[in-house]
Amino acid sequence: MKEDKNLDVFPDQFFWGASTASHQVEGGNANQWSAWELEYAKELAQTAHTRLSYLPNWNDIKQQAQDPDNYVSGKGIEHYRRFEEDFELLDQLNMNSFRFGVEWSRLEPEEGKWNSEAFAHYKRYIAQLRKRGIEPFLNIWHWTVPVWFAEKGGFEKRANLIYFDRFVQKLTEELLEDVTYVITLNEPNVYASFSYLTGEWPPQKKNPIMFMKVYWNLTRAHRRAYRILKKAKPSLQIGLAAQLANMQAKRPHSVLDGVSTKWMRYFWNWWFLNRVRRYQDFVGFNYYFTDYFTGLMKRSNPDVPVSDLGWYMEPEGLYPILLRLWSHYKKPIFVTENGVADKDDQYRRWWIEETIVAMERAISEGVDIRGYFYWSLLDNFEWKYGWWPKFGLVAVDREHDMKRTIRPSAKWFAEKIKNIS
Repeated sequence: MKEDKNLDVFPDQFFWGASTASHQVEGGNANQWSAWELEYAKELAQTAHTRLSYLPNWNDIKQQAQDPDNYVSGKGIEHYRRFEEDFELLDQLNMNSFRFGVEWSRLEPEEGKWNSEAFAHYKRYIAQLRKRGIEPFLNIWHWTVPVWFAEKGGFEKRANLIYFDRFVQKLTEELLEDVTYVITLNEPNVYASFSYLTGEWPPQKKNPIMFMKVYWNLTRAHRRAYRILKKAKPSLQIGLAAQLANMQAKRPHSVLDGVSTKWMRYFWNWWFLNRVRRYQDFVGFNYYFTDYFTGLMKRSNPDVPVSDLGWYMEPEGLYPILLRLWSHYKKPIFVTENGVADKDDQYRRWWIEETIVAMERAISEGVDIRGYFYWSLLDNFEWKYGWWPKFGLVAVDREHDMKRTIRPSAKWFAEKIKNIS
């Protein structure tokens, strides 16, 4: 029996789950990102003070942030080996779905040479989810690519899309028999921006023209993947995981602030989705940020509250994005990532609770939301930040045999799901 009549707004078949990404949890990956980590770990450690000392928790993290080992994914959290143990955690958290990535560099470590053992692993992986009654949401690309593909120029060249096509085709033949939901690309706007505009991620280029080439080629990659997948299995439900921000004018009555905000909304939120709108069965998106803009596209957020990463936290900002998404596309919506870096677990329950309220409001106004995936199930490797940010519902102690411990906020969330479902 449901504890609160107000919670009846969620559909009976609503997917409650968590997300992960292969490179961030598996361990032992050899791709363009792991190669970059080994090359730049020392530099990232040496520049940590310059980059991160503004954070309110700098004194707590500085020892780890100034250690080169922090920036090497290495053995990860051994999810590749311990996935069944982690699926037991999904059961304990009352989750009925799980978003995960397959690692292209494992499946095709050399051009045209497929790794049958890796395919067998992911088949077992999917089968174990099904055995537990957990719906698998398979994510094809989450920023990492094989070294050989990167050496060819990666997504910089339209001609290289044939290699991604071939990879997608191989997935349809090997892994999708027992999969219904597929996410093609994760946050193409973030990847293109940080890799080709700001130069913070591999291949560390600062070239606006190259940025637009990559961004445009990723729209092509999605559309081509959609066609390949649908031809092979028409029943597949296919989307992507865009990164969308709730952008607002700092001064609501300022014309300049309003124009800046509208431009940023279009460029960041809608440009990519508009170009693939006919090639998605659902709209998936990741929400972390509410940003306030003033003047000429200058971000001006409140100072508090902020997460361990210094990101301003406004979880209820999910609500206006849901309304705008539904208005734009009128397709089922999945919140494919949503979470907070919170080592001490002081904000996570509040974040999730406000997020649920935001979804309740949107659903009550007719928005078709089908699922919610918290980021992340487990503490994991956070790209250029390394190991110190803690997003997990489950804490992972990498110093003591990767011990998993469910955080108090996750226990509360599990009870919430039980009462809603």
